Amino acid sequence: MSSAAPSPTPPPPTNDWAALARPVLDGHKMSPREALDVLACPDDQLLRLMDAAYTVRHAHFGRRVQLYFLMNAKSGLCPEDCSYCSQSKVSEAEIPKYNLLDREKLLEGARLAAEQGACTYCIVISARGPSEREIQAVEKIVPEIKQQHDLKICACLGLLSDEQAGRLQAAGVDRVNHNVNTGPSYYGKICTTHTHEDRVDTLRSVRDAGMEMCSGGIVGMGEQPSDIVEMALLLRDLGVHSIPVNFLNAIDGTPLETRDDLDPRFCLKVLAMFRLANPDREIRIAGVREIHLRSLQPLGLYAANSVFVGDYLTTRGQAPQADYDMSTELGFEVAAMGEAATV
Repeated sequence: MSSAAPSPTPPPPTNDWAALARPVLDGHKMSPREALDVLACPDDQLLRLMDAAYTVRHAHFGRRVQLYFLMNAKSGLCPEDCSYCSQSKVSEAEIPKYNLLDREKLLEGARLAAEQGACTYCIVISARGPSEREIQAVEKIVPEIKQQHDLKICACLGLLSDEQAGRLQAAGVDRVNHNVNTGPSYYGKICTTHTHEDRVDTLRSVRDAGMEMCSGGIVGMGEQPSDIVEMALLLRDLGVHSIPVNFLNAIDGTPLETRDDLDPRFCLKVLAMFRLANPDREIRIAGVREIHLRSLQPLGLYAANSVFVGDYLTTRGQAPQADYDMSTELGFEVAAMGEAATV
């Protein structure tokens, strides 16, 4: 019995990363092959790769760093089975569980965001999608937050219909976050209660309503490099404005609690690939950067131009002062409150 023909040998990864950055600045769209080469960058070329990513980052964002503040406005109680999430119905993680926070607590979160120098206040709920009561609460609180604090508002409420997206836009929401989380080929391995296309449909509803799209993913869930590339190029083709790059927090009690696939150098290569694939988009170092980037965390800002300040949804982040110090000690400038990213 004859064996299958061997696959063609792929071209070796380039080691002239500056030569890749130059055409990207001239409008070249990175190919899947080029993106895979970035993820396969030899460790001894990592600083040259980060220099290429910084060339592109600096051309579009200069030395600015945007800070984001996250408010977990409704915790746990989610009917979806996302295997990475401590708030899903399949999670046994010990986390706080509560319904939507009241007006006073949401305003207090906005005050903290303003005090910590954040430009954007992110209101997040755990849910398949918002209830009518939750939509109404967001409609009421957003104008009040904007009146009291000069903050942009990002809402992360789950799957949205066209009508719901339109109501959020009318209430003054600037941006909606809905992560695609991984490439479409791998999505069925991490969630079965909704599809990757359901998430993309929500992004289209946000775009059609006239709001900015915020969407990224989680790296380290067992996916292949090709899945990470598929995600990065999909976000580019959708025209997403802001891309949070999360790294898996393998929380005890979740189906992915035993995964440990990442090292700091690969995480930097992921950030560089997202920058080169999405040159003029906001790239944010998001969940668990402290754990996976470790002592290399400051280098992430040579590719990314924004970070979350403070805590995440159900896990702690580093102290806000450490984020300021990390930015300023590298010679970056923390963007002033109310200053929008250039996209």
